[in-house]
Amino acid sequence: MKILFSEHKSDYSNYIFPYAIWAVPEADETPAKIFANGFLPSTRDLDLFYMVRQIRINLKKFKHSSENRRIFRKGEGIQYKLIPQQQFEYNDQWREFCKNYADIKFGKDVMTHKRLDSLFNSKIINHILLFTDIDTNKDIGIATLYLEEKKIAYYYYAFYDLNYYTRNMGMFMMTSAVDYFSQLQFDYIYLGTCYSRNALYKTQFFGFEFFNGFRWSENLKELKYLIQREKSSVDKHLLETQEYQDKFYEGRLDRIVQQSEYCIDSKVR
Repeated sequence: MKILFSEHKSDYSNYIFPYAIWAVPEADETPAKIFANGFLPSTRDLDLFYMVRQIRINLKKFKHSSENRRIFRKGEGIQYKLIPQQQFEYNDQWREFCKNYADIKFGKDVMTHKRLDSLFNSKIINHILLFTDIDTNKDIGIATLYLEEKKIAYYYYAFYDLNYYTRNMGMFMMTSAVDYFSQLQFDYIYLGTCYSRNALYKTQFFGFEFFNGFRWSENLKELKYLIQREKSSVDKHLLETQEYQDKFYEGRLDRIVQQSEYCIDSKVR
C-alpha cells in the first residue's frame, strides 16, 4: 500500500504538527491487509483509507460472556440470516425504513436519501445481515457488511425498527454478528471507531483490541485513558507524554518502539 500524510492544522507554540495518515491500496492488495494495519475506509469504493482509533474483535479469542448471554436473552425470538448484497432488494420500503432510523438516530437529513442510495450501491457493502421477528415474520433490522472470506468482517451501518429499542436491538445485532462470524471461523470483525465513552459498548467482547497508532492493544484502561485525554487541554503529542509512557509502557519510549508494528523501508526511490 502507498502511504500519504495529509497535513492538518498545526499548533506551533507547542510544536505539534499533526498529519492525517492515508493508505491507498496497490493492485495486488485486498482491503483485509489495509484494515490490519489500522486503517478504515475513507471512501465507499475502498480506494482510500485513513488511520484511526478503531475496535476489532479477534474471533479466535471470542467466547460468550455473561453480558453477551444477557443480550441474547433480550433478543429471543429474533432470527437472522446472511444475504449477498446483490440478493438484497433495496426497494422503496427499505429506503424509507433506513431513512427513518437515520433521521431519529443521527439527526434530520444527516443521512440523506442520496447518501443512502450511494451506500447500498457501493463496494463497501457486499453482504447484509437481515433480522426478522419470528412471531410476526416481520423484517426488523439490517446490518451492512464488507466481508473478505475467512479474513475480516467489517460491521458498517446498522438500521433497525426503533420499537425494538427496549430489547437492546442494536446491541443484539452487533453481538449476533460477532458470534456468527466467530462460528464461521473468520479471523476478525471490525466494529468502527471509538473516540468517546458512548462507543465503549464495542469493547464488550472477549478478543477486543483497539488500534492506538502503532499497535493493536488489548488494554481497556489504555483506551479509556485516550478517551479521557481528549477532554483536557493537550500540549504534547501522545507518545511524548510522560504520564502515558509511565502508565502503559514502563515509562520508556523504547518500549513503545519495540512494540510498534511499523517499519518503513528507508531505501531512496
